[in-house]
Amino acid sequence: MAQTLTIALLVAATAADGILAGASLDQSIKQLPARQRMGVIAFSVYSRASDLGPGIIWYATLGIGAALLTVAAASAALVMGAAPVHAWPISIAAVLAVLHSLTTSRAAPTNFKQRSVPNDEVALAAIFNRFERWQTARVVLQTLTFAAALWALVTYIS
Repeated sequence: MAQTLTIALLVAATAADGILAGASLDQSIKQLPARQRMGVIAFSVYSRASDLGPGIIWYATLGIGAALLTVAAASAALVMGAAPVHAWPISIAAVLAVLHSLTTSRAAPTNFKQRSVPNDEVALAAIFNRFERWQTARVVLQTLTFAAALWALVTYIS
């Protein structure tokens, strides 16, 4: 029963981490660079309507949920007394999940600052540049979390 729970948590964590990494990669590869062509004011209008609109619930649920599932999977594996070959990958994923949550705690408030300067190109450019730096760290950590969770799942079930 406990092993079934661990595997279920690993599957759920891996799926959630994959979706989160994909959403974050979309933002870094496609959305943020678009501001160079659109201009920062137009991009801010888009961002406030999407990321700071329905995106708040989407990203918060996905980000917090993925991190919690990953930590829960690691906890279950450790409580089960998983062999080190099984415990290391999910433990690494859990640490990475905590780290990407910490970077999100810096990235999100930075992005929210655009609400206070909706028509100031210089201020918006500074906000988006700062957000992009945090987003870059975050996407790397989220992608590594997914890779580690996938490694853990493959290792655990083989």
